[in-house]
Amino acid sequence: MSLLAHIMCIPLAVIYSHVAEWILHKYVLHGLGKKRKSSWAFHWHAHHKKCRKYDNYDEDYLDGWQGPPLREKLGLFGLVFIHVPLAAIAPFFFTTLVICARRYYLIHKHAHLYPTWGKINLPWHYDHHMGKNQDANWGVTVEWVDKLLGTREKYYEN
Repeated sequence: MSLLAHIMCIPLAVIYSHVAEWILHKYVLHGLGKKRKSSWAFHWHAHHKKCRKYDNYDEDYLDGWQGPPLREKLGLFGLVFIHVPLAAIAPFFFTTLVICARRYYLIHKHAHLYPTWGKINLPWHYDHHMGKNQDANWGVTVEWVDKLLGTREKYYEN
């Protein structure tokens, strides 16, 4: 693969990660997560419950080695792990995915430890937790996938 082809993998991986974030949030964390016996129930039954109660603040992110943040980290690690075979054939793509996974976690954590920051910088994510319809606004770090797919619902105007 040429250097140009490798470099073109970077924006493809960014787009892929944002679309994957939307799909996983909608169909895994909410689709499966609303079922109490699901392995993903922590998202809906713990994380969303705390966010609604404390104006999008989730204290579990203070110690990311227990509860929902730990499960979130394990899920991200699993997603990175299943893409490891790509490291040999598309190292720029794989490395970008690792960076995007880390970026996702840090942004999501920051939004729930500093809700005012999240409300201003990620209003779609604030709307996801605090709006009337928690089954919309699936993008966490970006809004464009929701806009493209028609699932962006504004609730809070900053």
